[in-house]
Amino acid sequence: MKTNLQETLKIDPVMTSAPCRVDMGGTLDLAVFYNPLRHLSPCTFNLAIDLRTTVRLLPYRSGRVKITSRGFESADYPSDRAPFNHPLGLMFATAAYFGADGVHVVIESQSPPRSALGGSSAAAVALTAAFLVAAENMALTPGVRRRIALVAHRIEESVAGVPCGRQDQLAAAFGGVNAWYWQPGWRGFSFKKSALFRKRYFSTFRRHLLLAYCGVPHESKDVNGQWVHQFLGGGYRRHWIEILHWTKKFIDALTGYNYIGAAEAMNRETALRREMTPEVLDDMGARLVETSMRCDCGSRFTGAGGGGCLWALGRAEDIQRLRPAWEEVLSERPEACLLPFGIDAEGLSTVGRRPPAV
Repeated sequence: MKTNLQETLKIDPVMTSAPCRVDMGGTLDLAVFYNPLRHLSPCTFNLAIDLRTTVRLLPYRSGRVKITSRGFESADYPSDRAPFNHPLGLMFATAAYFGADGVHVVIESQSPPRSALGGSSAAAVALTAAFLVAAENMALTPGVRRRIALVAHRIEESVAGVPCGRQDQLAAAFGGVNAWYWQPGWRGFSFKKSALFRKRYFSTFRRHLLLAYCGVPHESKDVNGQWVHQFLGGGYRRHWIEILHWTKKFIDALTGYNYIGAAEAMNRETALRREMTPEVLDDMGARLVETSMRCDCGSRFTGAGGGGCLWALGRAEDIQRLRPAWEEVLSERPEACLLPFGIDAEGLSTVGRRPPAV
């Protein structure tokens, strides 16, 4: 099987691509939270953005697996001894899951490294899809997308050392603007996707959004680990019930095109998380949040915060007022900037089968 994969890649290399995301209500997609809160119908929100992560599978030396990714030093290990606690360990673990040998994985991301936009999960989804496409050449039906997302999540959680949610993988697999409802039950776990907007509204919705990179990378498991530890110990339970409440209010407001109500819900959710873990925002992040509120917009850190990106939402005219105000704050840090992006409707895709050689 390993030899067949290597020979297949010599003839027909594989390329896949998946989008990053911004989110609201995250962490509620962890079983630690959605199981005890099941009576409240836990949900999260995310929208896929067209800052995509592309994965190429190329042939390499037998007995070796090599990973190349922007922002990381290339790594090359024997296929049976690749470390999973490496900065690229998730990619090595995914390769090991598929018994990969003699493969060079090339990852190209349009988002800044460790920007809290779900880039590592998007890469894992794209890589999982690449191996399945190489082995089975399967079409990306909704059922296959679901399977890919759940396999990628299972691998990521197995090597992360902390519980991981599923919303990042699902955003990468399906794209779009969605609410996700987490439905644990007697017969096992399930979830439901609810699309908030049709594709034809995406260009209009984009005028209600801003995305800023604060120039500081994040480490999501630090903050997530604190939230999990607090919750398991009985702390901040009321905060999480309120976070769920405001996430639902946000989804309801967006569904009704009520951007003032959505902005208020966003700010309430952000405030609750800052009470639990003030370090989710540094000084620049805190100033961006305060500035957005003065412009009647909502804002939230992406992912688990602690560095990375913030996104803002509001009426189109309020976002226009906020743009220069955010640019002024961001200008104080060389790496910080507003990120250009669009809303991704496609999700996971097979980009091509014959990419140029590296």
